[in-house]
Amino acid sequence: MTPYLATLTLSHFRSHRRARLDFDGRPVAIHGPNGAGKTNLIEAVSLLSPGRGLRRAAAEEIIRRPEALGWKVQAEIAGGHLGHEIELTAEPGQSRATRIDGKPSPQTALARLLRIVWLVPSQDRLWIEGADGRRRFLDRIALSFTPDHAEAALAYEKAMRERNRLLKDQIGDARWYMALERQMADSAVILTANRRDAISRILAAQEGAATAFPAARLTLDGDDLPTPEDHAAALAENRGRDMAAGRTLIGPHRADLVAVYADKDMPAAQCSTGEQKALLISLILANARALKADTGAAPLVLLDEVAAHLDAGRRAALFDEICTLGAQAWMTGTGPELFVELGARAQYVAVADTGGASEARIEPAGAE
Repeated sequence: MTPYLATLTLSHFRSHRRARLDFDGRPVAIHGPNGAGKTNLIEAVSLLSPGRGLRRAAAEEIIRRPEALGWKVQAEIAGGHLGHEIELTAEPGQSRATRIDGKPSPQTALARLLRIVWLVPSQDRLWIEGADGRRRFLDRIALSFTPDHAEAALAYEKAMRERNRLLKDQIGDARWYMALERQMADSAVILTANRRDAISRILAAQEGAATAFPAARLTLDGDDLPTPEDHAAALAENRGRDMAAGRTLIGPHRADLVAVYADKDMPAAQCSTGEQKALLISLILANARALKADTGAAPLVLLDEVAAHLDAGRRAALFDEICTLGAQAWMTGTGPELFVELGARAQYVAVADTGGASEARIEPAGAE
């Protein structure tokens, strides 16, 4: 059975002083004026997976002002992981703490309880801005398939930071580098394999899918060194160039995700704004389909302000695909009219600013 959030409780989380919402597994349509706190709700949900959430915010940035008391997110998972409880907290000046079923746990453990994918407005320029955003996008997809991907990414980044420090300090003794480069090499091969596997799964999920959204051809552009030994040797050989630059110039942190609009044989970067958005939605839906095929359960799908950029036909098609998947999708929009095609297939949450604090409440389908 597909896992879903049965309850979500927030305390001093951004604009929400206090909120408790109960859900039954249907998609969740969140509506309210701009600035009311809609995105804050789905940001809280995104933090139930490893990483810094859909806004990539530090724990200190999330604390509600002016109280600055620290924040808490609590969630109960039903369905596939019946009865599990997650609690996230952060006190002022401290990093985020994670507890699962009352026990302290690493963030990476969250990926084994919930698979979460998302699309937010800041990703609309994904195909025309820097490669770092596309790598993060691909890594979120890889993480959804392979929870251990987060651990490999953390290990690689930690070793690379230490190597970069040596490079900046102009340390020339090879003995200082060898262990770090081997750690980087071991993790690099895992990262690249996971990314390529994720791309293969997305491409397979697009084939023959009944969808109103365009298919994309995806490739991974970057160094492809098949073994840790190959990668370690390449790092050793490149130390001179890296020292001159003061940073590591080769490796999976330099890779890029390349997308082509398949029907038009056109690079995504050259497509219209609407086509680029449609490609992103297509990839998120393909990710969800592939996860369901792989695990038997659809992921949570977070779609911030997605309905506002689609015409009525595309909105209806998106909602139909989500409901067919059986996913608990969390969607935001300024008004309930953006979700009219969902009807009683969804739960509705109205969010309002009540004079300095957000208020969120479940309301009946079709309520004004």
